[in-house]
Amino acid sequence: MPIHNADIAEVFGDVADLLEIQGGNPFRVRAYRNAARSVGEYGQNLRTMVAQGADLKAIPAIGDDLALKIREIVTTGSCALLASLRAQVPSAITALLRVPGLGPKRVRTLYELLRVQSLEDLQRAAAAGRVRKLPGFGTRTEAHLLANLAARLDKSRRFLFVEARQRAEPLLAWLAASPGVARVEVAGSLRRLLDTVGDIDILATAREPSAVTRRFVGYEDVVEALAQGPTRASVVLRGGLQVDLRVVEPESLGAALVYFTGSKAHNVALRRLGQEHGLKINEYGVFRSDTRIAGETEESVYASVGLRWIPPELREDQGEIDAARGAALPALIARDDLRGDLHAHTVASDGRASLFDMAHAARERGLSYLAITDHSKRLAMAHGLDAARLAAQIDLNAQLTGITLLKGIEVDILEDGGLDLPDAILARLDLVVGAIHSHFDLPRERQTARILRAMDHPCFSLLAHPSGRLIESREPCDFDMLRVVRKAKERGCFLELNAQPERLDLIDTACRMAKDHGVLVSIDSDAHSVAELDNLRYGVNQARRGWLGKADVLNTRSLAKLRALLARTMRTPTRETSESQWPGSNEPCGTRVQQQPAALQIRAALGRTRYTRLESSQ
Repeated sequence: MPIHNADIAEVFGDVADLLEIQGGNPFRVRAYRNAARSVGEYGQNLRTMVAQGADLKAIPAIGDDLALKIREIVTTGSCALLASLRAQVPSAITALLRVPGLGPKRVRTLYELLRVQSLEDLQRAAAAGRVRKLPGFGTRTEAHLLANLAARLDKSRRFLFVEARQRAEPLLAWLAASPGVARVEVAGSLRRLLDTVGDIDILATAREPSAVTRRFVGYEDVVEALAQGPTRASVVLRGGLQVDLRVVEPESLGAALVYFTGSKAHNVALRRLGQEHGLKINEYGVFRSDTRIAGETEESVYASVGLRWIPPELREDQGEIDAARGAALPALIARDDLRGDLHAHTVASDGRASLFDMAHAARERGLSYLAITDHSKRLAMAHGLDAARLAAQIDLNAQLTGITLLKGIEVDILEDGGLDLPDAILARLDLVVGAIHSHFDLPRERQTARILRAMDHPCFSLLAHPSGRLIESREPCDFDMLRVVRKAKERGCFLELNAQPERLDLIDTACRMAKDHGVLVSIDSDAHSVAELDNLRYGVNQARRGWLGKADVLNTRSLAKLRALLARTMRTPTRETSESQWPGSNEPCGTRVQQQPAALQIRAALGRTRYTRLESSQ
């Protein structure tokens, strides 16, 4: 693979860490750290310089020995010194460097005095009270290490976006209230709207930086200050979330936002583009030689290399730079674009609010329609509806204005791909939401075939939370997403982006796949209570990461247009299927059900019912 400046910088940084762990000459350690920093920020492509035979000693902090190593890395893709150093210590020891509160010196002490060689070794030593006895540690440090080790050894220990946001917002407000603070901005994965967050990065500008860092470490939710200096500090909040603060000069804020927002891959690509323009891009600005030409705003950083500003949630080096160069960045969806919600529950199954309460709450949130989709009977733990209970719910009389209730069901997809309720009752609905709630571990081919068969059912509108994942606690089902997307296109049905914070399913790459194939995605709250209707915002976040715009989302349509689209998915069962049992149903379909015109309101759509049409602002 081609070697970039960032790759060389990473090698030099790793060499410095391992030399320090092994007690190497401090001057040599410092030389490699300086080299890593210099190479990472250098404005020209080192691979090109090596190919042209350029003098590498012209690079700051690079002498004869380091110049030879740069040529070695570029030529071979590796470094003999790094390989030799790694062979002298256990491979797992470098993981210790990523534990908050541990640097190379402390790792060296742990290795030399306690023979700690891995995270597990450190956890055992700390639990036995042996770490506190080492020079430079102590009881508090030992306790802090135990807390952080528990987080790292427990694979489920990342923070959901919603939890990280909830912790970040009051801290941001606390810092913004500090006298002399001009701006406070969140960066990192939280700003990129990732579904999970490992830590939080905050940037600020202020007249007196040291006053801001003092206020930061004094925040009430801080349980330990890991580091504090005049312009930067690092703390651990209650609950184990680490937060890093940097106070920067106003003229560097835009460049710092780009740098600390990431992703790493996006930043590497941006720096590479800068090198092609003869520029050096780092967290301090954009430089031509020693002259700063941009950096106060993010827009100025991107403009310096001929790009439009790129929304943070797209910065993953997944084509966004080419799109920005070609004025092809999408206009991303916003929460206000949503006209309704097609997946919500009531007390009829496992919800915690009545149908009327859910409807009123949806209307108060600016929605013009809401689909009630309680569970089917297969999901016994959710008190799912059988055919009789669903029919009774259909026949409810609702008296509301300003919102339309659509009748649906979240019906279980059975192991063989059949649906959990008979066609005769499903055909009376406005939409059928199919979902997998069992047999998550089927082999890939069987799981794929199961989903495809369900989507072929005459009454199938929407595939709910397609992968079945629960973030950091249940792995997604193994199935062929591309085949599912293509089936949705062929069948004319839709895929759900479930906005529950622990689901956020579809993932961003699957959203983009659906967009590329012209399959509409429905952003739904899966609300089981009034408050959970607000989950829509998290679904919008995920959709933005998946490059979705307003036109790519099903429930941005008006009610009339939505009805037309849903009607195409609710095919009238044929006489053959109406006179026999659809695979997976537990009873014959009975008499044929006639499909009603798509544009009719609820009373007509539900046929022989007492369901009152609810007025809607179209």
